[in-house]
Amino acid sequence: MNAVLNRWFDLEGRETTVVREVRGGVVTFFTMAYIIVLNPLMIGTVADGTGNFLGGGDSPNIAMVAAATALVAGVMTILMGVVANYPIALATGLGLNAFVAFGVASLPNVTWADAMGLVVMEGLIILLLVLTGFRQAVFHAIPAQLKIAISVGIGLFIAFVGLVDAGIVRKPAGGPVPVEMGVGGFLSGWPTLVFVLGLLAIVVMMVAKVRGAILYGILGSTVLAVVLERIIGIGSQTDASGEVVNPTGWGLNVPAIPTQWVEVPDFGLLGQFNLLGSFSSIGIVGASLLVFTLLLADFFDTMGTMVAVGAEAGLLDEEGNPPRAQRILVVDSLAAAAGGAGAVSSNTSFIESASGVGEGARTGLASVVTGILFLLATFLSPLVSVVPYEAATPALVVVGFLMMQQVTGIEWDRLDIAVPAFLTIVLMPFTYSITAGIGAGFVTYVVLQVAQGRARDLHPLMWIIAAMFLAYFGIDPIRDLAGV
Repeated sequence: MNAVLNRWFDLEGRETTVVREVRGGVVTFFTMAYIIVLNPLMIGTVADGTGNFLGGGDSPNIAMVAAATALVAGVMTILMGVVANYPIALATGLGLNAFVAFGVASLPNVTWADAMGLVVMEGLIILLLVLTGFRQAVFHAIPAQLKIAISVGIGLFIAFVGLVDAGIVRKPAGGPVPVEMGVGGFLSGWPTLVFVLGLLAIVVMMVAKVRGAILYGILGSTVLAVVLERIIGIGSQTDASGEVVNPTGWGLNVPAIPTQWVEVPDFGLLGQFNLLGSFSSIGIVGASLLVFTLLLADFFDTMGTMVAVGAEAGLLDEEGNPPRAQRILVVDSLAAAAGGAGAVSSNTSFIESASGVGEGARTGLASVVTGILFLLATFLSPLVSVVPYEAATPALVVVGFLMMQQVTGIEWDRLDIAVPAFLTIVLMPFTYSITAGIGAGFVTYVVLQVAQGRARDLHPLMWIIAAMFLAYFGIDPIRDLAGV
Protein backbone atom coordinates (compact mmCIF):
# COMPACT_ATOMS: atom_id res chain seq x y z
CA MET A 1 0.00 0.00 0.00
CA ASN A 2 2.80 2.42 0.88
CA ALA A 3 4.40 1.82 -2.53
CA VAL A 4 1.12 2.67 -4.29
CA LEU A 5 0.64 5.84 -2.23
CA ASN A 6 4.23 6.86 -2.86
CA ARG A 7 3.87 6.52 -6.63
CA TRP A 8 0.53 8.30 -6.85
CA PHE A 9 1.30 11.18 -4.47
CA ASP A 10 5.09 11.33 -4.98
CA LEU A 11 5.75 11.16 -1.24
CA GLU A 12 9.50 10.69 -1.62
CA GLY A 13 9.79 13.47 -4.18
CA ARG A 14 8.17 15.90 -1.77
CA GLU A 15 10.14 14.56 1.18
CA THR A 16 7.17 13.42 3.25
CA THR A 17 5.69 10.22 4.68
CA VAL A 18 2.27 8.62 5.01
CA VAL A 19 2.26 9.38 8.75
CA ARG A 20 2.97 13.07 8.19
CA GLU A 21 0.29 13.33 5.50
CA VAL A 22 -2.32 11.64 7.69
CA ARG A 23 -1.43 13.87 10.61
CA GLY A 24 -1.61 16.99 8.42
CA GLY A 25 -4.95 15.92 6.98
CA VAL A 26 -6.41 15.40 10.45
CA VAL A 27 -5.19 18.81 11.61
CA THR A 28 -6.69 20.51 8.56
CA PHE A 29 -10.01 18.83 9.24
CA PHE A 30 -10.11 19.92 12.87
CA THR A 31 -9.21 23.51 12.05
CA MET A 32 -11.96 23.85 9.43
CA ALA A 33 -14.61 21.45 10.77
CA TYR A 34 -16.33 24.53 12.23
CA ILE A 35 -17.82 25.13 8.76
CA ILE A 36 -20.14 22.16 9.34
CA VAL A 37 -21.67 24.13 12.20
CA LEU A 38 -21.28 27.70 10.91
CA ASN A 39 -22.61 27.23 7.38
CA PRO A 40 -26.02 25.92 8.56
CA LEU A 41 -26.25 28.86 10.96
CA MET A 42 -25.33 31.26 8.16
CA ILE A 43 -27.57 30.04 5.33
CA GLY A 44 -29.96 27.70 7.11
CA THR A 45 -31.52 30.34 9.34
CA VAL A 46 -32.27 32.97 6.69
CA ALA A 47 -35.60 33.00 4.87
CA ASP A 48 -35.51 33.64 1.13
CA GLY A 49 -37.49 36.26 -0.77
CA THR A 50 -40.60 34.08 -0.61
CA GLY A 51 -40.41 33.42 3.14
CA ASN A 52 -39.08 29.86 2.92
CA PHE A 53 -35.92 28.44 4.47
CA LEU A 54 -33.26 26.37 2.74
CA GLY A 55 -34.84 23.04 1.90
CA GLY A 56 -38.26 24.53 1.18
CA GLY A 57 -39.79 24.56 4.65
CA ASP A 58 -41.17 27.34 6.82
CA SER A 59 -38.60 26.68 9.55
CA PRO A 60 -34.82 26.03 9.53
CA ASN A 61 -33.48 22.51 8.99
CA ILE A 62 -29.98 22.81 10.42
CA ALA A 63 -29.21 19.07 10.34
CA MET A 64 -29.98 18.80 6.63
CA VAL A 65 -27.74 21.76 5.77
CA ALA A 66 -24.92 20.39 7.95
CA ALA A 67 -25.06 16.97 6.27
CA ALA A 68 -24.92 18.45 2.76
CA THR A 69 -22.15 20.86 3.79
CA ALA A 70 -19.96 17.99 5.02
CA LEU A 71 -20.76 15.78 2.02
CA VAL A 72 -19.82 18.32 -0.67
CA ALA A 73 -16.70 19.33 1.26
CA GLY A 74 -15.63 15.71 1.59
CA VAL A 75 -16.12 14.78 -2.05
CA MET A 76 -14.41 17.89 -3.45
CA THR A 77 -11.49 17.71 -1.01
CA ILE A 78 -10.82 14.09 -1.97
CA LEU A 79 -10.99 15.12 -5.64
CA MET A 80 -8.42 17.87 -4.97
CA GLY A 81 -6.08 15.34 -3.40
CA VAL A 82 -6.42 12.66 -6.09
CA VAL A 83 -6.48 14.90 -9.17
CA ALA A 84 -4.24 17.84 -8.21
CA ASN A 85 -2.06 16.19 -5.53
CA TYR A 86 -2.09 19.38 -3.48
CA PRO A 87 -2.64 19.72 0.29
CA ILE A 88 -5.70 21.97 0.08
CA ALA A 89 -9.13 21.20 1.47
CA LEU A 90 -12.35 22.73 0.18
CA ALA A 91 -15.65 23.61 1.83
CA THR A 92 -18.36 26.26 1.74
CA GLY A 93 -16.66 29.65 1.68
CA LEU A 94 -17.33 32.03 4.55
CA GLY A 95 -18.18 35.44 3.19
CA LEU A 96 -19.47 33.89 0.01
CA ASN A 97 -22.22 32.11 1.95
CA ALA A 98 -23.10 35.35 3.73
CA PHE A 99 -23.41 37.14 0.40
CA VAL A 100 -25.57 34.34 -1.01
CA ALA A 101 -27.83 34.44 2.05
CA PHE A 102 -28.21 38.17 2.57
CA GLY A 103 -27.33 39.59 -0.85
CA VAL A 104 -29.07 37.10 -3.14
CA ALA A 105 -31.58 34.71 -1.54
CA SER A 106 -33.26 37.39 0.58
CA LEU A 107 -34.05 39.61 -2.43
CA PRO A 108 -37.80 39.94 -3.18
CA ASN A 109 -39.26 36.96 -5.06
CA VAL A 110 -35.91 35.11 -5.13
CA THR A 111 -35.95 31.55 -3.81
CA TRP A 112 -33.07 29.59 -2.32
CA ALA A 113 -33.10 27.42 -5.44
CA ASP A 114 -32.72 30.56 -7.58
CA ALA A 115 -29.80 31.77 -5.48
CA MET A 116 -28.03 28.40 -5.69
CA GLY A 117 -28.57 28.43 -9.44
CA LEU A 118 -26.46 31.60 -9.64
CA VAL A 119 -23.75 29.85 -7.62
CA VAL A 120 -23.74 26.94 -10.09
CA MET A 121 -23.53 29.39 -12.98
CA GLU A 122 -20.62 31.24 -11.35
CA GLY A 123 -18.75 27.97 -10.89
CA LEU A 124 -19.29 26.95 -14.51
CA ILE A 125 -18.07 30.33 -15.77
CA ILE A 126 -14.89 30.06 -13.67
CA LEU A 127 -14.38 26.52 -14.98
CA LEU A 128 -14.60 27.85 -18.53
CA LEU A 129 -12.01 30.53 -17.68
CA VAL A 130 -9.72 27.82 -16.32
CA LEU A 131 -10.10 25.51 -19.31
CA THR A 132 -9.36 28.35 -21.72
CA GLY A 133 -6.23 29.18 -19.74
CA PHE A 134 -7.42 32.65 -18.74
CA ARG A 135 -7.49 32.06 -14.99
CA GLN A 136 -4.00 30.55 -14.94
CA ALA A 137 -2.71 33.28 -17.25
CA VAL A 138 -3.95 35.85 -14.74
CA PHE A 139 -2.12 33.99 -12.00
CA HIS A 140 1.18 33.99 -13.91
CA ALA A 141 0.79 37.69 -14.73
CA ILE A 142 0.91 38.70 -11.04
CA PRO A 143 4.34 39.97 -9.91
CA ALA A 144 6.11 37.59 -7.53
CA GLN A 145 6.31 40.10 -4.67
CA LEU A 146 2.58 40.74 -4.81
CA LYS A 147 2.13 36.99 -4.44
CA ILE A 148 4.30 37.12 -1.31
CA ALA A 149 2.18 39.99 0.02
CA ILE A 150 -0.93 37.94 -0.60
CA SER A 151 0.51 35.07 1.46
CA VAL A 152 1.52 37.37 4.32
CA GLY A 153 -1.83 39.15 4.27
CA ILE A 154 -3.71 35.89 4.43
CA GLY A 155 -1.51 34.85 7.35
CA LEU A 156 -2.52 37.98 9.27
CA PHE A 157 -6.11 37.46 8.20
CA ILE A 158 -6.39 33.93 9.58
CA ALA A 159 -4.53 34.93 12.77
CA PHE A 160 -7.09 37.72 13.21
CA VAL A 161 -9.93 35.27 12.54
CA GLY A 162 -8.50 32.99 15.21
CA LEU A 163 -8.23 35.79 17.77
CA VAL A 164 -11.77 37.02 17.04
CA ASP A 165 -13.32 33.55 17.13
CA ALA A 166 -11.54 32.83 20.42
CA GLY A 167 -12.87 36.04 21.95
CA ILE A 168 -9.40 37.52 22.48
CA VAL A 169 -10.32 40.37 20.11
CA ARG A 170 -13.91 41.61 20.37
CA LYS A 171 -16.14 44.46 19.35
CA PRO A 172 -16.70 46.63 22.42
CA ALA A 173 -20.18 47.41 23.71
CA GLY A 174 -19.49 51.13 23.32
CA GLY A 175 -16.72 53.67 23.08
CA PRO A 176 -14.58 55.18 20.33
CA VAL A 177 -12.50 52.11 19.44
CA PRO A 178 -13.74 49.43 16.99
CA VAL A 179 -12.14 46.47 18.81
CA GLU A 180 -10.78 45.64 22.24
CA MET A 181 -9.01 42.83 24.05
CA GLY A 182 -11.31 40.31 25.72
CA VAL A 183 -14.23 41.64 27.76
CA GLY A 184 -13.85 45.28 28.70
CA GLY A 185 -10.14 45.20 27.89
CA PHE A 186 -9.37 42.20 30.08
CA LEU A 187 -8.85 38.50 29.38
CA SER A 188 -11.50 36.80 31.50
CA GLY A 189 -13.26 33.46 31.56
CA TRP A 190 -12.21 29.82 31.51
CA PRO A 191 -12.54 29.52 27.70
CA THR A 192 -9.93 32.26 27.32
CA LEU A 193 -7.60 30.27 29.58
CA VAL A 194 -8.09 27.22 27.34
CA PHE A 195 -7.09 29.29 24.30
CA VAL A 196 -4.01 30.76 25.99
CA LEU A 197 -2.84 27.40 27.31
CA GLY A 198 -3.47 25.77 23.93
CA LEU A 199 -1.50 28.48 22.12
CA LEU A 200 1.41 28.27 24.57
CA ALA A 201 1.41 24.47 24.41
CA ILE A 202 1.62 24.48 20.60
CA VAL A 203 4.42 27.07 20.57
CA VAL A 204 6.42 25.25 23.24
CA MET A 205 6.09 21.97 21.35
CA MET A 206 7.12 23.65 18.09
CA VAL A 207 10.21 25.13 19.73
CA ALA A 208 10.99 21.65 21.04
CA LYS A 209 10.48 20.37 17.45
CA VAL A 210 7.65 18.01 18.46
CA ARG A 211 5.97 16.56 15.38
CA GLY A 212 2.20 16.93 15.61
CA ALA A 213 2.34 20.02 17.83
CA ILE A 214 -0.74 21.65 16.33
CA LEU A 215 -2.84 18.48 16.43
CA TYR A 216 -1.76 17.69 19.99
CA GLY A 217 -2.59 21.25 20.98
CA ILE A 218 -6.12 21.02 19.56
CA LEU A 219 -6.80 17.62 21.13
CA GLY A 220 -5.35 18.61 24.51
CA SER A 221 -7.29 21.88 24.57
CA THR A 222 -10.50 20.05 23.70
CA VAL A 223 -10.02 17.56 26.53
CA LEU A 224 -9.33 20.42 28.95
CA ALA A 225 -12.44 22.24 27.72
CA VAL A 226 -14.63 19.17 28.23
CA VAL A 227 -13.28 18.71 31.77
CA LEU A 228 -13.80 22.37 32.69
CA GLU A 229 -17.32 22.41 31.33
CA ARG A 230 -18.14 19.23 33.23
CA ILE A 231 -16.82 20.58 36.54
CA ILE A 232 -17.77 24.27 36.35
CA GLY A 233 -20.69 24.40 33.91
CA ILE A 234 -19.50 27.44 31.96
CA GLY A 235 -22.15 27.40 29.23
CA SER A 236 -22.43 29.08 25.83
CA GLN A 237 -21.80 32.72 25.00
CA THR A 238 -25.12 33.00 23.20
CA ASP A 239 -28.71 31.94 23.71
CA ALA A 240 -30.93 30.16 21.19
CA SER A 241 -31.56 33.41 19.29
CA GLY A 242 -27.85 34.14 18.93
CA GLU A 243 -27.77 37.00 21.46
CA VAL A 244 -24.69 37.21 23.68
CA VAL A 245 -25.86 36.50 27.22
CA ASN A 246 -22.65 35.07 28.69
CA PRO A 247 -19.57 36.93 27.38
CA THR A 248 -17.16 34.59 29.15
CA GLY A 249 -18.82 31.42 27.82
CA TRP A 250 -17.76 29.07 25.05
CA GLY A 251 -17.81 30.18 21.42
CA LEU A 252 -19.52 28.04 18.74
CA ASN A 253 -19.81 24.77 20.74
CA VAL A 254 -20.21 23.90 24.41
CA PRO A 255 -17.66 21.09 24.87
CA ALA A 256 -19.25 17.94 26.24
CA ILE A 257 -19.17 14.22 25.56
CA PRO A 258 -22.14 13.72 23.21
CA THR A 259 -25.06 11.59 24.28
CA GLN A 260 -25.57 10.46 20.67
CA TRP A 261 -22.49 9.53 18.67
CA VAL A 262 -23.99 8.66 15.27
CA GLU A 263 -26.78 10.24 13.21
CA VAL A 264 -28.15 9.11 9.84
CA PRO A 265 -27.58 12.07 7.46
CA ASP A 266 -30.36 13.59 5.38
CA PHE A 267 -29.08 14.59 1.94
CA GLY A 268 -32.38 16.03 0.76
CA LEU A 269 -30.78 19.35 -0.22
CA LEU A 270 -28.79 17.88 -3.10
CA GLY A 271 -30.00 19.12 -6.46
CA GLN A 272 -32.18 21.93 -5.10
CA PHE A 273 -31.12 24.66 -7.51
CA ASN A 274 -32.74 26.57 -10.37
CA LEU A 275 -30.08 27.64 -12.87
CA LEU A 276 -31.99 30.50 -14.52
CA GLY A 277 -34.60 31.27 -11.86
CA SER A 278 -33.03 34.54 -10.69
CA PHE A 279 -33.08 36.01 -14.19
CA SER A 280 -36.88 35.92 -14.19
CA SER A 281 -37.09 37.06 -10.54
CA ILE A 282 -34.82 40.12 -10.60
CA GLY A 283 -34.02 40.60 -14.29
CA ILE A 284 -31.01 39.96 -16.50
CA VAL A 285 -28.99 42.97 -15.32
CA GLY A 286 -29.52 42.29 -11.63
CA ALA A 287 -28.73 38.58 -11.90
CA SER A 288 -25.65 39.25 -14.05
CA LEU A 289 -24.21 41.68 -11.48
CA LEU A 290 -24.74 39.13 -8.73
CA VAL A 291 -22.93 36.45 -10.74
CA PHE A 292 -20.10 38.92 -11.46
CA THR A 293 -19.71 39.69 -7.73
CA LEU A 294 -19.62 36.01 -6.81
CA LEU A 295 -17.15 35.28 -9.60
CA LEU A 296 -14.64 37.94 -8.59
CA ALA A 297 -14.66 36.97 -4.91
CA ASP A 298 -14.19 33.28 -5.72
CA PHE A 299 -11.67 33.91 -8.50
CA PHE A 300 -9.04 35.70 -6.44
CA ASP A 301 -9.58 34.15 -3.00
CA THR A 302 -8.54 30.76 -4.37
CA MET A 303 -5.48 32.13 -6.10
CA GLY A 304 -4.32 33.71 -2.86
CA THR A 305 -4.99 30.54 -0.89
CA MET A 306 -3.09 28.18 -3.15
CA VAL A 307 -0.09 30.52 -3.17
CA ALA A 308 -0.12 30.88 0.61
CA VAL A 309 -0.42 27.13 1.21
CA GLY A 310 2.22 26.37 -1.42
CA ALA A 311 4.62 28.90 0.09
CA GLU A 312 4.20 27.39 3.56
CA ALA A 313 4.79 23.89 2.13
CA GLY A 314 7.79 24.98 0.05
CA LEU A 315 6.09 23.82 -3.16
CA LEU A 316 6.29 27.03 -5.23
CA ASP A 317 8.71 27.45 -8.12
CA GLU A 318 11.02 30.45 -8.58
CA GLU A 319 8.12 32.46 -10.04
CA GLY A 320 5.93 31.76 -7.02
CA ASN A 321 3.69 29.28 -8.85
CA PRO A 322 2.48 25.98 -7.35
CA PRO A 323 2.77 22.66 -9.19
CA ARG A 324 -0.22 21.50 -11.22
CA ALA A 325 -1.86 24.92 -10.89
CA GLN A 326 -4.24 24.13 -13.75
CA ARG A 327 -5.58 21.03 -11.98
CA ILE A 328 -5.94 22.89 -8.70
CA LEU A 329 -8.00 25.59 -10.41
CA VAL A 330 -10.15 23.06 -12.29
CA VAL A 331 -11.08 21.22 -9.09
CA ASP A 332 -11.73 24.50 -7.27
CA SER A 333 -14.01 25.67 -10.09
CA LEU A 334 -15.91 22.38 -10.02
CA ALA A 335 -16.25 22.80 -6.25
CA ALA A 336 -17.93 26.17 -6.69
CA ALA A 337 -20.53 24.64 -9.00
CA ALA A 338 -20.88 21.57 -6.77
CA GLY A 339 -21.61 23.78 -3.78
CA GLY A 340 -24.49 25.37 -5.64
CA ALA A 341 -25.74 22.00 -6.91
CA GLY A 342 -25.64 20.72 -3.33
CA ALA A 343 -27.52 23.85 -2.16
CA VAL A 344 -24.85 24.75 0.41
CA SER A 345 -23.27 27.76 -1.40
CA SER A 346 -20.01 27.95 -3.32
CA ASN A 347 -17.24 25.65 -2.13
CA THR A 348 -13.73 27.04 -2.29
CA SER A 349 -10.18 26.35 -1.14
CA PHE A 350 -9.73 26.94 2.59
CA ILE A 351 -6.76 28.85 3.94
CA GLU A 352 -7.04 26.69 7.08
CA SER A 353 -5.32 24.04 4.96
CA ALA A 354 -2.12 25.81 5.95
CA SER A 355 -2.52 24.38 9.46
CA GLY A 356 -2.12 20.87 8.03
CA VAL A 357 0.87 22.03 6.01
CA GLY A 358 2.31 23.35 9.25
CA GLU A 359 2.08 19.77 10.53
CA GLY A 360 4.03 18.40 7.59
CA ALA A 361 1.43 17.85 4.83
CA ARG A 362 2.98 18.23 1.38
CA THR A 363 0.78 16.16 -0.96
CA GLY A 364 -2.80 15.43 -1.89
CA LEU A 365 -2.82 12.44 0.46
CA ALA A 366 -3.47 14.89 3.29
CA SER A 367 -6.48 16.22 1.36
CA VAL A 368 -7.80 12.69 0.90
CA VAL A 369 -7.59 12.17 4.67
CA THR A 370 -9.38 15.46 5.32
CA GLY A 371 -12.06 14.59 2.78
CA ILE A 372 -12.68 11.17 4.33
CA LEU A 373 -13.09 12.80 7.74
CA PHE A 374 -15.64 15.22 6.24
CA LEU A 375 -17.59 12.26 4.85
CA LEU A 376 -17.47 10.55 8.24
CA ALA A 377 -18.65 13.80 9.79
CA THR A 378 -21.95 13.44 7.94
CA PHE A 379 -22.61 10.56 10.31
CA LEU A 380 -20.61 11.77 13.30
CA SER A 381 -21.76 15.36 13.55
CA PRO A 382 -22.18 15.08 17.35
CA LEU A 383 -18.42 14.51 17.67
CA VAL A 384 -17.59 17.50 15.46
CA SER A 385 -19.61 19.71 17.80
CA VAL A 386 -17.39 18.83 20.77
CA VAL A 387 -14.52 21.15 19.75
CA PRO A 388 -15.12 24.79 20.79
CA TYR A 389 -13.54 27.77 19.09
CA GLU A 390 -11.16 28.25 21.98
CA ALA A 391 -9.60 24.80 21.43
CA ALA A 392 -9.23 25.04 17.64
CA THR A 393 -8.26 28.66 17.03
CA PRO A 394 -4.75 28.58 18.55
CA ALA A 395 -3.78 26.64 15.42
CA LEU A 396 -4.88 29.54 13.22
CA VAL A 397 -2.79 32.03 15.17
CA VAL A 398 0.31 29.82 14.95
CA VAL A 399 -0.15 29.29 11.21
CA GLY A 400 -0.60 33.04 10.78
CA PHE A 401 2.81 33.53 12.38
CA LEU A 402 4.40 30.94 10.10
CA MET A 403 3.02 32.65 7.01
CA MET A 404 4.06 36.08 8.27
CA GLN A 405 7.72 35.04 8.09
CA GLN A 406 7.62 35.42 4.28
CA VAL A 407 7.38 39.21 4.65
CA THR A 408 11.19 39.49 4.35
CA GLY A 409 10.87 38.57 0.66
CA ILE A 410 9.35 41.98 -0.16
CA GLU A 411 11.61 44.85 -1.23
CA TRP A 412 10.42 47.45 1.29
CA ASP A 413 12.82 50.09 -0.01
CA ARG A 414 10.98 50.13 -3.38
CA LEU A 415 7.83 52.17 -2.83
CA ASP A 416 6.23 51.03 -6.09
CA ILE A 417 6.33 47.50 -4.68
CA ALA A 418 6.10 48.22 -0.95
CA VAL A 419 2.95 50.35 -1.01
CA PRO A 420 0.81 47.83 -2.98
CA ALA A 421 2.22 45.03 -0.81
CA PHE A 422 1.43 46.97 2.36
CA LEU A 423 -2.16 47.64 1.29
CA THR A 424 -2.59 43.99 0.31
CA ILE A 425 -1.35 42.84 3.71
CA VAL A 426 -3.21 45.23 6.00
CA LEU A 427 -6.55 45.40 4.21
CA MET A 428 -7.15 41.65 4.40
CA PRO A 429 -7.53 41.56 8.20
CA PHE A 430 -8.81 45.15 8.53
CA THR A 431 -11.64 44.65 6.00
CA TYR A 432 -12.12 40.95 6.84
CA SER A 433 -11.81 40.22 3.13
CA ILE A 434 -9.03 38.51 1.19
CA THR A 435 -10.47 39.83 -2.06
CA ALA A 436 -10.41 43.45 -0.85
CA GLY A 437 -6.72 43.20 0.02
CA ILE A 438 -5.78 41.63 -3.31
CA GLY A 439 -7.83 44.17 -5.24
CA ALA A 440 -6.32 47.18 -3.46
CA GLY A 441 -2.83 45.85 -4.07
CA PHE A 442 -3.42 45.23 -7.77
CA VAL A 443 -5.05 48.58 -8.48
CA THR A 444 -2.34 50.50 -6.58
CA TYR A 445 0.43 48.57 -8.32
CA VAL A 446 -0.93 49.45 -11.77
CA VAL A 447 -1.40 53.13 -10.83
CA LEU A 448 2.15 53.42 -9.51
CA GLN A 449 3.66 51.73 -12.56
CA VAL A 450 1.80 54.14 -14.83
CA ALA A 451 2.88 57.10 -12.68
CA GLN A 452 6.51 56.07 -13.17
CA GLY A 453 6.16 55.78 -16.93
CA ARG A 454 6.29 51.98 -16.90
CA ALA A 455 2.87 51.33 -18.38
CA ARG A 456 4.41 49.34 -21.24
CA ASP A 457 6.06 46.98 -18.74
CA LEU A 458 2.72 45.93 -17.27
CA HIS A 459 1.35 42.58 -18.35
CA PRO A 460 -1.86 43.18 -20.36
CA LEU A 461 -3.81 41.03 -17.93
CA MET A 462 -2.84 43.32 -15.04
CA TRP A 463 -4.79 46.08 -16.76
CA ILE A 464 -7.80 43.79 -17.06
CA ILE A 465 -7.53 42.66 -13.42
CA ALA A 466 -7.26 46.24 -12.18
CA ALA A 467 -10.31 47.26 -14.23
CA MET A 468 -12.29 44.30 -12.90
CA PHE A 469 -11.41 45.23 -9.33
CA LEU A 470 -12.42 48.84 -9.89
CA ALA A 471 -15.79 47.53 -11.06
CA TYR A 472 -15.90 45.20 -8.04
CA PHE A 473 -15.23 48.01 -5.56
CA GLY A 474 -17.83 50.18 -7.27
CA ILE A 475 -20.47 47.46 -7.55
CA ASP A 476 -23.00 49.29 -5.35
CA PRO A 477 -22.92 52.56 -7.33
CA ILE A 478 -23.22 50.48 -10.50
CA ARG A 479 -26.27 48.74 -9.08
CA ASP A 480 -27.78 52.09 -8.16
CA LEU A 481 -27.26 53.39 -11.68
CA ALA A 482 -28.80 50.20 -13.08
CA GLY A 483 -31.76 50.51 -10.70
CA VAL A 484 -31.07 47.11 -9.07
